[in-house]
Amino acid sequence: MAGMMARLGTIAAVVAGGAYWASARPAAAGAATAPMATMGSTLATSPRDETIVFAGGCFWGVQAVFEHVRGVKSAVSGYAGGTMTSPSYEDVSSGTTGHAESVQVTFDASEVSLGTLLQVFFSVAHDPTQKDRQGPDVGTQYRSAVFYATDAQRDVVDAYLKQLTNAKTYARPIVTQVAPLRAFYPAEAYHQHYAMLHPDSPYIATYDLPKVAALKTRFPTLYREDVSAR
Repeated sequence: MAGMMARLGTIAAVVAGGAYWASARPAAAGAATAPMATMGSTLATSPRDETIVFAGGCFWGVQAVFEHVRGVKSAVSGYAGGTMTSPSYEDVSSGTTGHAESVQVTFDASEVSLGTLLQVFFSVAHDPTQKDRQGPDVGTQYRSAVFYATDAQRDVVDAYLKQLTNAKTYARPIVTQVAPLRAFYPAEAYHQHYAMLHPDSPYIATYDLPKVAALKTRFPTLYREDVSAR
């Protein structure tokens, strides 16, 4: 469990350094609020479920963010983007499977659009300018990626990345991978809803809860209370 041990090491360092205190916590991953998408922001006229997969570092925080977004029906932590069938957490943590820690988001397109989900992902869920890492977590399994399920989703994602680049939203280049979703493997049960079930964990308090707080502050009309227990 190299990945888990690394996070435990991070927790120990955080506590030792005093970063656990709110006054020293880092801001949410996305330093900038990304603009509203010019493509893919129109709501469907009738209920329609869609699924897309986001990867942006440790899946605990990404899942926590989307579990608080209105219109999201489920957010499942898991693995995508690699070649190994049914990988374990230990397999993915080795960095040799090609998989990224990911979150499968199922949403009602009549309640929240893909464009809005992208805005959230690129604003508060992660930093799209960090290559093969997010914060203290390093490796290709922590890369920034969007795995699309349909060509229409790909078009929306590509257009949004171009929009962000043209707007110079970030000081550094965006390194997000865009790829078709070949398979998604749900992570082990103990990883599901981890951030909301362990809010007192120093790692969660330092790196993940600020993302949820940023969602509530920057997107108040999208924010809802935790629904992970459903």
